[in-house]
Amino acid sequence: MRKIPAVIAVLSLAAVGLAGCAVPGSSNCSRASAADAEMADLVTVSGELGAEPEIDLYTPFHAEQIAFADPVVGDGTQIISDAQLVDADVTLISGDTGEVLVTTADEEGTALVQPVSWWTQFFPTIFESLDCATEGSRVVVALPPGGVESETAASSGLAEDESAIVVIDLHKVYLSKADGSNVYNTGRGLPSVVRAPDGRPGIIVPDGAPPTEVTVQTIKKGDGPVVTGDQPVRVHYTGLTWDEREVFDSTWDSQPASLTLDGVVPGFAQALEGQTVGSQVMVVIPPEFGYGDTAQASIPANSTLVFVIDILGLDEVPTQ
Repeated sequence: MRKIPAVIAVLSLAAVGLAGCAVPGSSNCSRASAADAEMADLVTVSGELGAEPEIDLYTPFHAEQIAFADPVVGDGTQIISDAQLVDADVTLISGDTGEVLVTTADEEGTALVQPVSWWTQFFPTIFESLDCATEGSRVVVALPPGGVESETAASSGLAEDESAIVVIDLHKVYLSKADGSNVYNTGRGLPSVVRAPDGRPGIIVPDGAPPTEVTVQTIKKGDGPVVTGDQPVRVHYTGLTWDEREVFDSTWDSQPASLTLDGVVPGFAQALEGQTVGSQVMVVIPPEFGYGDTAQASIPANSTLVFVIDILGLDEVPTQ
């Protein structure tokens, strides 16, 4: 048995900058029926989530088409897009022998946070079995021959004509965008925010002078955990300068960022602290709470900054 990072290291470079695309699903999508009677009779998976699963498999196992089952069903955030980040353990099992070929499972809980689309480069049809799956679930997937990408199959010892079983433990599913309730704001003279269907914000800066104090508006109020600074926070954000009205940075062009409150400018940290996961906030940051009189790349000195931030989840504190 080999740990999967060594097997897929040659492929992981291809994932850099991989952009997720919209896929079927909604924030209240319904999980397709996962009860495949024949599969349930032939495959039994047990053991704790996060540890290497124990497999009881009638061999040789052959699948004509993809099938899946949820032996453990969580009640957390749903997967509704292949752009969503997940912290998941994945184990690949030979259909011919029942042997565990590769796994990311680690009893110490080493996190592997990647978008769902990252896994589809190794298992091209895997999203079909993950659509609307929930955080805290264990999903068992039967893949027909060809269901594993050819180089991944070869490097893990899976034959071209061999079926495979994949066990996916969904430890954490991050939101794809802020999903909280809309909040009415009465502040005048502040930027307004519009949103594309995928959640990407557009920011309209009004004419006039900016505020001289850090000004925070909660646009959507989520009902998730509170941002305290004890854990890194995963966010999407877009930032622009008040005077130039030009975006200087946005995570929406890549992947959400993992940030610590002591690793960002004071005004940004002030906007995040005390907020809840699922919230969207807009903050106006005067120069003394941003970059002051020092220019930063495309940001002129003494710039007032405007950010719209979607709070998507909290990361686990790294194990020392």
